[in-house]
Amino acid sequence: MNTPQLPLGLRAPPDQRLDAFLGNDVARAAVGAAARGEAGDWLFLAGPPGSGKSHLLLAACAEAVAAGRRAAYLPMLAFAGRLAAGLAQQEGADLVCLDGLEAIAGNAADEEALFHFHNRARAADSAVLYAARGNPGAIGLQLRDLVTRLGQCARFNLEPLDEDGRRAVLRQRAARRGLELDEAVLDYLLRRVDRDLASLGRLLDQLDRASLAAQRRITIPFLRQQLG
Repeated sequence: MNTPQLPLGLRAPPDQRLDAFLGNDVARAAVGAAARGEAGDWLFLAGPPGSGKSHLLLAACAEAVAAGRRAAYLPMLAFAGRLAAGLAQQEGADLVCLDGLEAIAGNAADEEALFHFHNRARAADSAVLYAARGNPGAIGLQLRDLVTRLGQCARFNLEPLDEDGRRAVLRQRAARRGLELDEAVLDYLLRRVDRDLASLGRLLDQLDRASLAAQRRITIPFLRQQLG
C-alpha cells in the first residue's frame, strides 16, 4: 500500500476543509495556524468517533498545501504493525497528520517508531498533528516516554455535534452541491439515515446525482424512492 500523501487535490473532499468545520472554533483556528506554519504548537485532538478529528487533519493538510507546504496524512489503522515504514516516507514534510493513534497502542515496534519519529520531526522543525479517541494516557499506549512526548502537545477535546449542529452541517454541505433542502427534508434525513457526517456526505452525493439525472427537486417522496 502506498502512503497517502498530499498535495491532496483529488483526495480530500471539499467537505473536509477548515471553513466547512462546524464545532470547536478554537481548535479549528489552532489547526489552521499550525497548518500554515503560523504557530509552532503541535496539536493533539482527542474525541469520540464523529467529533471531527479526521475532518480537521485532512483540512490541515489541504490548508498546508494551499500555503505551499508539503503535507501528509497517515491513518494509523492502515499502518498498524508497520508504522516505521510509513513514517520513513514522511521525513522532511512540513506537516504530518497522524490519525487514530489508538490503532497502534500496545504494539511495541510501532510505539517506538512513533517515539523516534516525533523526536526527529521536532529536531527538523516540522509540525505534527495527532488525533485519537482519547487523551495520550488513556488510549493504551505502553511506551511511557511516548505518552510524555504526546502530553506536551497542545490538547483539544472535541465532541460530536448535537442535533442542531448536524442539521447545520447537512444544510451547509447541501448548499455546496447546489442542493436546496427544506426543513421537512432535513428532518426526514436526520431521522432515517446514518447520522455520521461521512455517511451524510456520501448520501448527498448520491442524491445530487439522482436529482440531476431525474431533473427533480429533493422532496420527501423523492427521498423515499432513492432510499428504498
